[in-house]
Amino acid sequence: MRKIGKSFLIYFIGISILTLGITLTIQSQLGTSPFDALLVGLYRTFGLTIGSWEIVVGSAIVLLNAVALKARPELLAILTSLITGVGIDTWLLLFGEWLIPDYLVEQVLLVLLGILFSGIGIAIYLESNFAPNPMDRSMVILTDKTSWSFSWSRAIISILLIIIAFFFNGAIGIGTLLNALITGVIIQRVRPYVWVILYKRPTQKANP
Repeated sequence: MRKIGKSFLIYFIGISILTLGITLTIQSQLGTSPFDALLVGLYRTFGLTIGSWEIVVGSAIVLLNAVALKARPELLAILTSLITGVGIDTWLLLFGEWLIPDYLVEQVLLVLLGILFSGIGIAIYLESNFAPNPMDRSMVILTDKTSWSFSWSRAIISILLIIIAFFFNGAIGIGTLLNALITGVIIQRVRPYVWVILYKRPTQKANP
């Protein structure tokens, strides 16, 4: 029980930092990750909140993953969407009214900080091994079903998300490209340090 509690705490901290990063990229107005671009587009088109769409779309992906695997839906993956959605809406509530960049340099700073925090958050919650991310699970399933590399599966899904987000007036911009290019590098660089901080000893485990 104590181990589960620690795993959840690491998981929750990681998701909290990730959602802060997502919020900063949204506020930058320069574009978000492909998945978040779709969420913003759905919000602009149909209303509700961005966090609500995170929960709806994430839950739908969990169900699609279950169909693809012919298995029961992963309820913990829905928990990830729920906490992420609540986190996004909470940060937007805190920052939405005053953290509005007026100049390009401020926009660039926000999008870079957002990508940095997103990468750090992902690196932390990955170490918890507590609950899967629905989109990451989809990439794994696509890789297993097609024998494509994980990077190629990720690229294909990202392209599809961008196309769908485009039709919903999603948050697509230079930030979307930067997110695709930089986030993976940040995760790779940060995970070894996260392991050392969490477990007080160096290891090769965190290295891809």
